[in-house]
Amino acid sequence: MLKVLEHYAFLHEIPELGFEEFKTSAYLGQQLKAAGFQVTENVNGTTGIVALLDSGVPGPTLALRADMDALGHIIDGEACARHTCGHDAHSSVVLTAAQELKAENAVKRGRLKLIFQPAEELGTGALAMVAGGAVEDVDMLLGFHLRPAEECAVGTAIPAMYYSACVTFEATIGGQTAHAARPHLGINALDAAVSAVQAVNAVHMAPGKSWSAKATRFLCDAGVTNSVPDTARVVFDLRAAENEDMTQLQSRVERAITQSAAAYGATAKIAVLKAMPAAEIDAEMTALVAEAIKEVLGEAALMPVRSTPGSEDFFHYPVQRPAIKAGFWGLGTGLTPGLHHPDMRFDLDALPVGVKIFKACVIKILG
Repeated sequence: MLKVLEHYAFLHEIPELGFEEFKTSAYLGQQLKAAGFQVTENVNGTTGIVALLDSGVPGPTLALRADMDALGHIIDGEACARHTCGHDAHSSVVLTAAQELKAENAVKRGRLKLIFQPAEELGTGALAMVAGGAVEDVDMLLGFHLRPAEECAVGTAIPAMYYSACVTFEATIGGQTAHAARPHLGINALDAAVSAVQAVNAVHMAPGKSWSAKATRFLCDAGVTNSVPDTARVVFDLRAAENEDMTQLQSRVERAITQSAAAYGATAKIAVLKAMPAAEIDAEMTALVAEAIKEVLGEAALMPVRSTPGSEDFFHYPVQRPAIKAGFWGLGTGLTPGLHHPDMRFDLDALPVGVKIFKACVIKILG
């Protein structure tokens, strides 16, 4: 089990942004080949890796997925990559579980597949792996995520994490420039954009639904202070617990933006920057993970199923390939002060627990 800490120590020191995980991918590929897996690198022209262990005996194909990318931060005025979402831990846990399963000859039937995925933070890594055929033959798929301390304590785990849908888009508001002394000759894009933000704040969904819509970036500069600006760009972040609700929410928000801009005589062009679906989790997989958690940690360590307003591109897999039975669980790690915080840290002693839970799941299906 100390191997997981060695992997983590190495990966933590080489953080790389989405689709740029060259060192990370090379390390994982080398380790998997040395362990005896059939390894396919550069899936769909990306840094993604698929590794396969075929027992030679008929049975299902179970895949374990780990993300590899780090986050971009600006720290002390300098842009840098840093692992502040635990993807280095995810890769270390799945890699170690795979190595131990192979060494112990634990896969007795079917096939074990490993998917090391790039660019989760960009929201497009899973789609790239799907397009590259990574899950075409997969019957069941498992993923996991480190959990913050307030959600899940060290020594406990959550059998299913229901993530929300997330859509991020940029609205470009187009007006017409004019001298500030003669504003009637122009169309003030800044005014129109402010109105659009207020219109989005006035959008309502049913009170019983879980959703949010808010502006998260506003850029507008005519270059001088005595000119009416003709362009403004506003980024909006939308969240919804259900995919159907997101469809409705996105439609209402886009309508609010375009109509409020039109009231000023301005135009609005909307471009989706990132879209991730809400969780699609199979009940059988949740039950499987629950049994594995109890087996490894005891019944008292099994936490209730939990929902989160966060998003995860893992769920592109079951949405794009509905036949796949997907499960996604949460590991208690004492993580503070929070995911994506530049000083994020957690209890490394939790990582061997993650290895054991994944191994227990695999053995229940393929052992």
